[in-house]
Amino acid sequence: MKTGRSFETVLVEQCAPTLAGMKPGSLFRFSARTLDEIRQASATWNQRLAPLGVRVMILKECPVTDACMIYVYRPTWLAKILHSEKNAAFLREEGYRAAHDIGLLAQLSVRLCMERDFPHEIGLFLGYPLEDVVGFIKNRGWNFTLSGYWKVYGDPAPARRRFAGYRACTASCMRRFAQGEPVTALVAA
Repeated sequence: MKTGRSFETVLVEQCAPTLAGMKPGSLFRFSARTLDEIRQASATWNQRLAPLGVRVMILKECPVTDACMIYVYRPTWLAKILHSEKNAAFLREEGYRAAHDIGLLAQLSVRLCMERDFPHEIGLFLGYPLEDVVGFIKNRGWNFTLSGYWKVYGDPAPARRRFAGYRACTASCMRRFAQGEPVTALVAA
């Protein structure tokens, strides 16, 4: 199904907490008439947002549906997450071997494209707590304490507050964008 919404609209709607500096990464699916359109939009927005500390990359392309999985992230924040001792150990256990963030993202991309099962470790790349990523994998998506932006397996109170903050941020960014504020103005330093 092709979207009638622009890349920019979906970028703001799906990535507002990342743009606003509340979340290290966001992921969304976008379809267009051709994959080249999506590649061009991703490259354009990466060029515009990179000087502001936000990167845009395609993690997966589907030539059958002319759709892509777009990853929007803050490289500095992502590096801290991926290289924390516990997260790095978890990723090694999951078969990740790269020593740097771009290599880890390349491995994630391959897993999204080539593996039969969805790589649930993607939660770390989106800023989900390790406890919740591991809980989701071990429980196969069941037995969670709260479901929202992700499934929570620990104390639901902090996650509930984060979810509320993400919702408020998205509403604010969407309102500002609808009033004509450019996407770049929504990006927090």
